Amino acid sequence: MSSVPSRVVVVLNPNSTGDGPSNARALRDDLSERAPTVTVDLVETQHAGHAEELAYDAVRTHGDVLVVSASGDGGYHEVVNGVVRAGRDGAVGGAAAVLPSGNANDHASAVQGRPLVEAVVAGDRARLDLLEVRVGEQPPRVAHSYVGVGITPVAAADLNDHDLDAVKETLLVVKAFWRYRPLTIRHDGQDIDLDSLVFANIGRMAKYAVIDEDSAPDDGRYETLLIPHRSKLRLLADFTRILRGRHEVVSRSEPYTFTTATPMPLQLDGELLQVDGGTEVVVRCLPGALSTVV
Repeated sequence: MSSVPSRVVVVLNPNSTGDGPSNARALRDDLSERAPTVTVDLVETQHAGHAEELAYDAVRTHGDVLVVSASGDGGYHEVVNGVVRAGRDGAVGGAAAVLPSGNANDHASAVQGRPLVEAVVAGDRARLDLLEVRVGEQPPRVAHSYVGVGITPVAAADLNDHDLDAVKETLLVVKAFWRYRPLTIRHDGQDIDLDSLVFANIGRMAKYAVIDEDSAPDDGRYETLLIPHRSKLRLLADFTRILRGRHEVVSRSEPYTFTTATPMPLQLDGELLQVDGGTEVVVRCLPGALSTVV
């Protein structure tokens, strides 16, 4: 499907130390030359979570709008949740895209085949899957790339935040693993002591962890990677296999339900959500839930 949006709203953090503000201005200037009929607004976040509200308001107000996050995966996570929530509340026509401007740009790498300005001008649209997460009675949230508990998302995020050579990478991973303590969940009537549980919508997580190179964000499925608790040496070996894409994964279309035995952090695209012990968590795929430009 091809459709050039009538309006592009670019969400940026004015206090970012990265390239978000400059990338946002460059996109606005490029679009003013190449697509002069498209209205481009730059809007600035003021606090954590504000990007979600800005995206929600943009879709509710304008309908046919592309909301662009000039950020990494975390900022884009907020924008996607705002766009999806607006759609659930009855708004029609909202789409989202990321202008890569952070340490982790996994979703952009997996989806965008050309620079964002080229995709907007061409007007080619696609619908992508999302991961929906329901935590107890809280309103559902979505993730564009992954949901995880345990060491894998933590270690991957640590790796992503550093410029590394092989020695530094190894030392950082060993340090993270030495401090780590296992978690317990209940799934299908069984208690599972685990070191990591990841649900992924794309093939790579935080640049380093290879979940499944054959994974696609539009195939109606998601990949599950579970590492049961074992010795720290075995855990380190497991993570090394993940870095090389050699760990076993299970592709699913049905929901995955588990109950937390103790409080634990849940990572959605790198953003942390604290979950109380004894809480039911349901993760499922939402096929074609997000409209974007490609």
